[in-house]
Amino acid sequence: MPSYPYVLLSAAVSLDGYLDDTTPDRLLLSGLADFDRVDEVRASVDAILIGAGTIRADNPRLLVNSAERRAARVAAGKPEYPLKVTVSASGELDPAANFWHTGGDKIVYTTDKGAERLRRAPVDADVVALGEELDWRGLLAHLRAVRGVERLMVEGGGTIHTQLIRQGLADELQLVLAPLFVGDARAPRLFGPGGYQGGRLRLVETRRIEDVVLMRYEPTAPGAGALPSAADRHWLGLACELAAQCPPSETAFSVGAVVVAADGTELARGYSREGGDPVVHAEEAALAKIPAGDPRLASATVYSSLEPCTRRSSRPVPCARLILEAGVRRVVTAWREPDTFVVGADGSGVLAAEGVDVVVLAEYEGRATAPNAHLLG
Repeated sequence: MPSYPYVLLSAAVSLDGYLDDTTPDRLLLSGLADFDRVDEVRASVDAILIGAGTIRADNPRLLVNSAERRAARVAAGKPEYPLKVTVSASGELDPAANFWHTGGDKIVYTTDKGAERLRRAPVDADVVALGEELDWRGLLAHLRAVRGVERLMVEGGGTIHTQLIRQGLADELQLVLAPLFVGDARAPRLFGPGGYQGGRLRLVETRRIEDVVLMRYEPTAPGAGALPSAADRHWLGLACELAAQCPPSETAFSVGAVVVAADGTELARGYSREGGDPVVHAEEAALAKIPAGDPRLASATVYSSLEPCTRRSSRPVPCARLILEAGVRRVVTAWREPDTFVVGADGSGVLAAEGVDVVVLAEYEGRATAPNAHLLG
């Protein structure tokens, strides 16, 4: 399963949800203090992305303005400016725009047809064709695997934000609410209509900055089927944290597990040897806290730092079978079970053979194995 950067969406909106008005000049929704906060966030990331429409409408430079922050990046071994990224299906880009002539490296993600156009009318940037259509998962995988981007800041516009939220690819939304109204139906809005993931987002911070309010949200709803979502990474990270809480053992792995409903509600959590039980497994401990027959289990996801076991000597029912009996049809895990105690366990294969969607997020393997280092030689 390819891994993606941490995706942070950043936007400011009016009280009635608009990004801008319809006048020729850009509507300034926040003040100097918030602009400085945005500059600080820019300095903290590896890349900043905007859509081609934002380049056309605002002609931004998209820089880290603070000389001190740029110097700190260089001192940390990073480029002076984050990589600048844009997305254009058509490849219709103005080579005179500020975007290309300020800052450091630039990259354009486009379609095959867009790449042909950019060969005829080039801009000062690397060009990556993603196929017949734009593919956000392919774009994010390329940014991390090829360009080494770990944190990506997305500054719009609204269409880009909408697509990333709807596809479950945004790890965080930083939203600034400005105390004014636009009231023009022709003006651009932050989010458009369409099918979004269910459930409520998790509010992680509110902060007053002069007369605006910053709100930071994280998604909670698990992904669907074999496609991972940003929330999957959050919940699997929590499972790895639970694994670190396990009482150490020389004869069993330390594992954490979380069961999450489709709307992002946490149903239960557990970890190996929880509550003084020397043989209880993480998935077993978590599922035991949920009433049998809970209708939410059928669409829930089990997150486990180690794939569920298929054979065990301590109890008659292994965790893979407990998951199947509970009616859960999706499991996200970080680490395939080694042959340390059971040879050829393959819990993921057993679950998949029964129609369960199994997602392995290998980038979490290090966190999952850390509490078990003494068992792995």
